[in-house]
Amino acid sequence: MFGFASKKTQMITPDQALPGRAAPIATAERHFVFDRPLKAPMPEGMAQAMFGMGCFWGVERMFWKLPGIWLTMVGYAGGFTPNPTYEEVCSGQTGHNEVVRVIFDPAIVGYDALLRTFWEGHDPTQGMRQGNDRGTQYRSGIYTFTSAQQQAAEDSRGLFQPRLAAAGLGTITTEIVPAPDFYFAEGYHQQYLAKNPGGYCGLGGTGVSCPIGTGA
Repeated sequence: MFGFASKKTQMITPDQALPGRAAPIATAERHFVFDRPLKAPMPEGMAQAMFGMGCFWGVERMFWKLPGIWLTMVGYAGGFTPNPTYEEVCSGQTGHNEVVRVIFDPAIVGYDALLRTFWEGHDPTQGMRQGNDRGTQYRSGIYTFTSAQQQAAEDSRGLFQPRLAAAGLGTITTEIVPAPDFYFAEGYHQQYLAKNPGGYCGLGGTGVSCPIGTGA
């Protein structure tokens, strides 16, 4: 999960991507924290969200700690290679981002709360890196499943940017796009920091609070 060469900060084109494979790679059967089937159907009344914030180990831990979260899972999205492996993603030749998919109960935790966790949990101004982790797989991204999510994400970016500017930080580089295909990461990546509490995280926020959903 550590920094990579600068050439891996350049997004590839589809014709440069690795071919991947037709079958999904193996992953964990159950969620290590919630003890639910990791690929369980989304229960009625639940909703889903997906974010890229850098190293997905630390990102997933942020979200499973929130109230109203049913499942979290880490994987790869936003690239061109079907069913990639971690090593392929790390090569910079798949175009994928490290992402966390979240299944949540909107009656308990709203999408605004997830967005606030997203904005405050990392530095969204760094382009193709997050801290010492460099590469297209560490880019900031919000991947939306509904038009309402898309609008909320865009609105929240507009609210947060002035706060960042006032703190002397740069322009938000977060991509906000409809959710692409999600590919499960390998089993050892799932809930990694619950299995390895002293493991590397690599995330650091800006120290700037996001006003979304707070009335501020």
